[in-house]
Amino acid sequence: MREPDQVKALETRLGYEFKDRGLLDRALTHASHGHGRKGASSYERLEFLGDRVLGLMTAEALFKLFDNADEGALAPRLNALVRKETCADVARAIGLGEALKMAPAEQRGGGRDKTSILGDACEALIAALYLDGGRQAAQRFYDTHWSARIEALKSKPREPKSQLQEWAAKKGFAQPRYELTGRSGPDHRPVFKVQVHVDPLAPCDGEGGSKQAAERDAAEKCLAREGVNV
Repeated sequence: MREPDQVKALETRLGYEFKDRGLLDRALTHASHGHGRKGASSYERLEFLGDRVLGLMTAEALFKLFDNADEGALAPRLNALVRKETCADVARAIGLGEALKMAPAEQRGGGRDKTSILGDACEALIAALYLDGGRQAAQRFYDTHWSARIEALKSKPREPKSQLQEWAAKKGFAQPRYELTGRSGPDHRPVFKVQVHVDPLAPCDGEGGSKQAAERDAAEKCLAREGVNV
């Protein structure tokens, strides 16, 4: 169970103290808490807003930095910066999972480190910062955790599945093969699990809100495990 001091520690890491404690509590509450009973608050509505705020801040940052780039060059950079895997990495960096409130069963299942949960919670936190402290609070958080990522995208980002395919070919390995191993969650918020096989290597698991996102996650993890820069 989440302890109050973990929430306070999160605020310290954020460098921001919420005026509306209920807003912060909602941003840190997974839908499993309360066993899905009607009226139970979770971060889902905040996640909806946070996704849009994140997209706006990212689009503005890219528009300013790459002043001669067309839409075709900007779009893949934006996608790399706003996808769930990136948000989950930021969530891990600030220890967001430790402060989340969720059902014991979800926690036992590794919910505090699931990419899908952490990605959604990070978006909810962005929305909470935006609502509580305005654009300035959300922007400060974004600049702290996304600026280096934006700088790293000055060259067009490589799609991990393509990179894995090229790397496997150079090594003389079999071409990557993706296998759907599971699907959970409601229809409007599914979580797909995928395994990538690159014989003779051991398979790697990935997950995401779509089959394609799960495949990208699996490819990234395989590349990272083999020491290939993504």
